[in-house]
Amino acid sequence: VLDQVRAVVEDIGVDAVKIGMLGSAETIAAVGRALDLTAGAPVVLDPVMVAESGARLLDPEAEGALRELLLPRATVVTPNLEEARVLAERTATAGGDDAEALARAVHRLGPRSVVVTGGHREEAADVFFDGERLESIAGERHPAGAAHGSGCTHSSALATFLARGLDPLEAARGAKSVASDAVRHGLRGLGRGAGPVDALGVLEWAPGRVSRLA
Repeated sequence: VLDQVRAVVEDIGVDAVKIGMLGSAETIAAVGRALDLTAGAPVVLDPVMVAESGARLLDPEAEGALRELLLPRATVVTPNLEEARVLAERTATAGGDDAEALARAVHRLGPRSVVVTGGHREEAADVFFDGERLESIAGERHPAGAAHGSGCTHSSALATFLARGLDPLEAARGAKSVASDAVRHGLRGLGRGAGPVDALGVLEWAPGRVSRLA
């Protein structure tokens, strides 16, 4: 991990960092060391910790390493409601259904700002908190779309907006719009499982080709 990051930093440079699925405490520690090489670039941490089935994807050691080593380094952390509960060590019956309270609790763990994403909730709104501003970021639900990859699209778009110089709240608003459109244009008929989002808007610029692929 360190060698790969070092090679990119030395060759191209880094304007923003997006961290996604990390499988072990060892990998998390390596990513923490790699952040020392990125010279202050904004960091978006998408804490992929809970599967849609509810199964935990990280063991307790890895969860602890993520809280200790990566959360304090994050410019923005983007948990969904279930992941925010895990980070804040709360249950659904002990304040774990209150996205605003969870955003505050996760913020106390050290990130500069928190976006509790709402795509899995009925109202689809995200909650942003940076220690001062508490904002609801509205969005549309697209039940006819396809949502596989929506969280990764959201956090990647957020990192892109930060790299362009937007502040975290404006970047979160932009990322919400990108992710919503990606779900709306998602390739629902592609394959047997949950269809992937269309993060690049291919349905808009090449509908004929997409219809052949699907």
